[in-house]
Amino acid sequence: MTTAAVIGIGDISGNHLQAIVDHPAIDLVAVCDIVPQRAEAAATQWGVPGFTDVDTMLREAHPDVVHITLPHNLHASAAIAALKAGCHVLTEKPIAESYGAGAELARVARESGRTLGVCFQNRYNDSSQAMRRLVDDRTYGRVLSARASVWWHRDASYYQASPWRATWREAGGGVLINQTIHTIDLLCWLLGAPESVSGMAANLTHSGITEVEDTATITMQHPGGVGSVYFATNCHGENAPVEIELVFESATVRLQDGQLLAATPDGDVEIVANDLEAEGERSYWGASHARLIADFYAHLSAEKPFWIDADAALVSLGVLRDTYIASGLVPADGR
Repeated sequence: MTTAAVIGIGDISGNHLQAIVDHPAIDLVAVCDIVPQRAEAAATQWGVPGFTDVDTMLREAHPDVVHITLPHNLHASAAIAALKAGCHVLTEKPIAESYGAGAELARVARESGRTLGVCFQNRYNDSSQAMRRLVDDRTYGRVLSARASVWWHRDASYYQASPWRATWREAGGGVLINQTIHTIDLLCWLLGAPESVSGMAANLTHSGITEVEDTATITMQHPGGVGSVYFATNCHGENAPVEIELVFESATVRLQDGQLLAATPDGDVEIVANDLEAEGERSYWGASHARLIADFYAHLSAEKPFWIDADAALVSLGVLRDTYIASGLVPADGR
């Protein structure tokens, strides 16, 4: 039985905790949060010891795997502590609040001999897996271009509930790093790490609420001359489903409302995949956390490298860095 602990009891921790306790080969042994009330409540709910200090938890519970669901600026430090304690780590995105901190974490992970995985769970969506097969198999020929967009909603109450989300120092950014880095990751995974990035980000409507950006547009050039265009905003009136479109030589494949459709020039439309529908208020997050977590542990038991590692996560973080620098939002050294 592999033992696991979760550090950080916030919105996303429930996805990890539920996936752990539902897995027959994982034993939850501890939870940890700096806020005593949260640690105590989670400990009671899940029936395990609760801690308020990471080092104490690592020393006393000594889990095989640590799940990190903390604010962005704490991801790298907690992950490094766990790796140095001999634990494998599965961290929420992003791996750090800045590219520089993420690169340092990647270095430590390589030297530790432990596995570091990153939660880009949307790669496990049925639509994402289907798109990857179409790209790899060239079912409709080569990809010529792509676009993606995320129209979501965040208001003052969202930032008031967790003030760290509103600052560059703690969040490392806004709509790009906090909400829509998943979609950038998908574009880069499907089309290849970009060879050039041109983007602009700004705080258009949330200037009285947060200091980070709420809207951004990015163009990327991927290997083979494939261009992509990306748009993201937190200023929409609701949380709309993510849209992705791949233009192939003989068809256009479009993700809409969780359904992947392939349209050919003669007017035929085929349903390629349907994503598993999530439930609840945050259903637009998707439903693939459990799939990723199960696969992460399967790689551990098979002693194989996990495919979404720190280096993979640095690709999308690099896109954000370039966009923030071009927009004058972070220093030219990219932090």
